[in-house]
This record gives sequence, structure tokens and C-alpha cells, in this order.
Amino acid sequence: MTLSIRNQLPGTVTEVLPGDVMAAVKVRLDGGQHLTAVITLEAAEQLRLAPGSAVRALTKSTEVALATGRVEGLSIRNQLPGTLTHLSVGEVMACAKVAVEGGELTAAITKDAAADLGLFVGSDVVVLIKSTEVALATA
Repeated sequence: MTLSIRNQLPGTVTEVLPGDVMAAVKVRLDGGQHLTAVITLEAAEQLRLAPGSAVRALTKSTEVALATGRVEGLSIRNQLPGTLTHLSVGEVMACAKVAVEGGELTAAITKDAAADLGLFVGSDVVVLIKSTEVALATA
């Protein structure tokens, strides 16, 4: 299956924390970073997720935010440091590509946000992704 979701990072499940309806799934990405995905319990069971399961963490580029440094006091659990490798700015939106350990992520942000952050190719940034915006796929 081919998907339009650009952000696909391979990793391994390290922990599955089931709740009544949802499950928090902790993943160690191939680059060494840790990511949390919150998915339905039913999906976690159907995918047979368990520690050691190989997965791909998927996130739409419109669900990726950028910061110029690590952010404290924020509910967003997933913060991945990286370097801006490409920046394309349009009339309203900008497309930013960020190299992170083990892969690349794309963020669709507003033109104004890119300007306010002072982004340029080579900028050190932190990718922010809410755990509820991470989907998981198995082979």
C-alpha cells in the first residue's frame, strides 16, 4: 500500500500501555529517539502490538509543529531534535524538511510562522508531534 503521508519513521515497540478505550504505545525509532503514539485499544490489538514489534510511525505533515528549541511546560510528548534541510515558502504556507536521527520529517507550517521563527536551511529545530497524531503501521 502506498500512502500520501510523508512522515514515516521505522521503529520498534518498547511498551504498550492499554487503557479502557485507547492504548499508549511507546516506540524506539531506528534513529534512537523515543516516540509515543496513542491509538485505539482495538487497533493495538488488531496490529498485535507488543514489545519488539516492528512498526512505522506515521504523521501527516500538517500535524507537525516546529520550535527553535526544546519546549518545557508543554503537553506535547514527542519532541525530536533535528536540522532544517529544506524550506519552501509560498504565499500562505511553508514546507519545511527536517533531518532527524534515522530519517526525515516534513512540516507544513504557515509562512508567518516560518518568518517569526527565523527559519533557514541549517537551522537547529525541534519537531513537535502530539501523541494522538501518530498512527502506527506494521508490515
